[in-house]
Amino acid sequence: MFLSLVIAYLFIDLLILFFGSAKIEAERVLKEQLNLGDQNQVKVRVKNKNSVPIKVKIIDELPYQFQVRDFCKFLILKPNEEKVLSYNLRPVKRGEYLFGSLNIFVGTYLRMAQRRVRYSQDFSAKVYPSVRLMREYELKVFTNSNLNQGLKKVRQIGNAQEFEQIKSYVQGDDFRKINWKATSRKGELMVNQFQDERSQTIYSIVDKSRTMKMPFNNMTLLDHSINSALVISNIALRKDDKVGLMTFSDKLGVHVKADKLGGQLRKLLENLYRQKTRYNDANFEMLYYGVRQNIKGRSLLFLYSNFESMYAMERAMPMLRKISKLHLLVVVFFENTGLIEKSNRKAETIEQIYLQTIAQKSVIEKQTIAAELKKYGINTILTTPEKLNVDTINKYLELKSRGLI
Repeated sequence: MFLSLVIAYLFIDLLILFFGSAKIEAERVLKEQLNLGDQNQVKVRVKNKNSVPIKVKIIDELPYQFQVRDFCKFLILKPNEEKVLSYNLRPVKRGEYLFGSLNIFVGTYLRMAQRRVRYSQDFSAKVYPSVRLMREYELKVFTNSNLNQGLKKVRQIGNAQEFEQIKSYVQGDDFRKINWKATSRKGELMVNQFQDERSQTIYSIVDKSRTMKMPFNNMTLLDHSINSALVISNIALRKDDKVGLMTFSDKLGVHVKADKLGGQLRKLLENLYRQKTRYNDANFEMLYYGVRQNIKGRSLLFLYSNFESMYAMERAMPMLRKISKLHLLVVVFFENTGLIEKSNRKAETIEQIYLQTIAQKSVIEKQTIAAELKKYGINTILTTPEKLNVDTINKYLELKSRGLI
């Protein structure tokens, strides 16, 4: 009798599952563009169109880059009920991410059997430098009225002007600005009117050499620099400046000419998305000739690189000094947070004392590198990847407020 009851329950369960599970709908919802280093929300919508309650086990086939092999979520759905399951993914590498099928395992309260329903949800999403981070810092900068408090504005020397319009001559206008072609066409004196130039030129120069492969919070220093370059470019565009991009390693990479047109930010985003680490030493001599050839006129250059020793800095110093004579150069490089943590940790054994001493020596060497750069008049930002965006934006606003650009 008991066996017959079990078989009857099993038969009922199979009947419900294999003749009713087709009335289940499932769909994955996410954006085609994901943000690098951010928590990106993914939604799975499941609807029970059966007349009985069901238990649902969801297994989503995530891209291999996440290395998640145990993704599993559960839902209980009443008849004709729809639920949306949300979860977050944090990509730490740029590139294309391929999502596979959505597997729904359906069971009833009898728990005698389970059926898998496979939904083809193949989808390709691209991970770009963080647009969310860019918008976040844009909001902070333009809503903080006290951001530049305490900074002294310095009068700019020179007469940099840009064309505004052609107008009729009135008494007192500078006769040297008469536009003779317009005068001949109109039959009256016409003069060119100029206004003080407000737009400065800002370039982000990103080092792609092997030293930028060092990881922090599962992201490389190159990716942190790329996010920061996008953030500072957006802020500069909002400040009516022209922005451009250069990359280099052992040879010159991409060059995007500085501009402030509507599509400039998208052009920068696409070029930053395609950058990859080259496993060679940085060639600063090649960078100098690239700057001389491609960047005309005095500009503000944010150079994202990394110096792990005084020797590496001394090799680059002659070229950095030459660049700083042509442009306003800001060298951005990184503190090693792991070594800082070790240097501050209490040492109890001889081995720990030895490791702490080495770590403290490395931390002091970084500070010495920053002091050496400043000694030659090169603006320097020694920062951690966590504070990179804040420190870079503050330096840009400081230099702009002081009229040094």
